[in-house]
Amino acid sequence: METSPERRIAYIVDDESEIRVALSLELRAAGIDSRPFASGQDFLDEVAHLRPGCLLLDVRMPGKNGIELLADLAVLNIRWPAVMMTGHAEVITAVEAMKLGAVEFLEKPFAEEALLAALERGFSVLEAQLGKSQARRTARAKWEKLTPREKEVFGGIAGGKSNRAIASQLDLSLRTVEMHRANLMKKLGVTNLADILSLAAEVGVDPAARPRTSAS
Repeated sequence: METSPERRIAYIVDDESEIRVALSLELRAAGIDSRPFASGQDFLDEVAHLRPGCLLLDVRMPGKNGIELLADLAVLNIRWPAVMMTGHAEVITAVEAMKLGAVEFLEKPFAEEALLAALERGFSVLEAQLGKSQARRTARAKWEKLTPREKEVFGGIAGGKSNRAIASQLDLSLRTVEMHRANLMKKLGVTNLADILSLAAEVGVDPAARPRTSAS
């Protein structure tokens, strides 16, 4: 199952060249693209130019270790699924890695079947992430089509207020609110409150926030 029209890709971050080469060959045979990095810092330096993929990440490396790299990526809001690789399995380390986005923790040496199963899980997670990102972009594009007043009315609707309550809060006539409501629902392509609440969550509108008044 592809995460995008492009082939799936895994980024191998391990300080041992033999492991990087071996993993690259295994992934190529499985139809998965790969790109190796000798250190966490090397990967961090390039990540802004990389397309989304899964990480095959060694836990213990000189300099920036695997956990530190995941933490740095989280600060950048990059949470691509990671398969952690280690020769020293530790429960505390595994838990910390999972909190930072790891989907599997493999102890070296591991079988090819275990590696591919872990990556398959990672690519499924990545596909879901990319789908959510696209949904947010689509929702944001619709939201930006609304006028300031329509956004205020939208917030009132999302907050469960009636047209009359929104009119009173915004100091508008009931007919004006009804007009804005009809216009915004047409622009957003929504038909009911459930659709509005879903879109509000996507664009980060707080239904509890009091709308500011503006020119109608």
